[in-house]
Amino acid sequence: MKETMRNAQYLLRFDDICPGMNWRVWDQIERLLYDQGIKPVLAVIPDNRDETLQVFPPNGSFWNRVRDYQSSGWTLAMHGWQHRYVTKSSGILGINNYSEFAGLPRFEQEHKLRSGRLVLEREGIDTSVWIAPAHSFDTLTIQLLRDLGFRYISDGFFPLPHVDEFGMTWVPQQLWSFRRRPFGIWTICFHINNWGSSEMQLFQRSLEEYAPSIADFNSVTDQYKGRRKSALDDAAARTYRCAASVKAVMRRMAAPFQFRPAV
Repeated sequence: MKETMRNAQYLLRFDDICPGMNWRVWDQIERLLYDQGIKPVLAVIPDNRDETLQVFPPNGSFWNRVRDYQSSGWTLAMHGWQHRYVTKSSGILGINNYSEFAGLPRFEQEHKLRSGRLVLEREGIDTSVWIAPAHSFDTLTIQLLRDLGFRYISDGFFPLPHVDEFGMTWVPQQLWSFRRRPFGIWTICFHINNWGSSEMQLFQRSLEEYAPSIADFNSVTDQYKGRRKSALDDAAARTYRCAASVKAVMRRMAAPFQFRPAV
């Protein structure tokens, strides 16, 4: 059956949500999102141990705020466990050559996933969405996620969501800034720790411009529930993967002493 292409819809995703994030910037973003009625995807790190993400003193009300976001209908996702890169594997997507999960044996991956899950459950956070640090995970990770009750992966360069052979629904994530697209589902991933006034002004202008086309995670997954991959998905993924790999290499060449790029 021929698939009908709809106008482009955008999801907003904010990574590295943790107690020591840039609260000065985040407080402004939060107000804008509430004012516009936009429900983003938040990649919450259960037990952050990545010192590069400790840019503000830890917020003592962090988990209360996360629970408030959940009550407001925002989508919360488990963003790894401790956000510490321990292998040089690029995983399935082949974007970054470092990972918290890809390449590790089953018992290590399962320990990390269960530990992260337990933290969220302890804090009253209910999620079935997974976001891998550095976009790096492997087939074993997916199988373990499924066994632990996760059902959605926010990643991949496909134009539309689809269900894979393990029964996991992939909701694609292809952009890191607002860009006009003719059709498809486009998740824009933001890393806000280094933002200043110019980035905030640009974000506010873009938010106002794109607001009519911004959807929420639940409505998108409902629209494409049970959809399987097509030849278009695979072709688009190959093209985007190649482009992303080239950009990642260029960033590493431009900053040889920086361990990881902000993607």
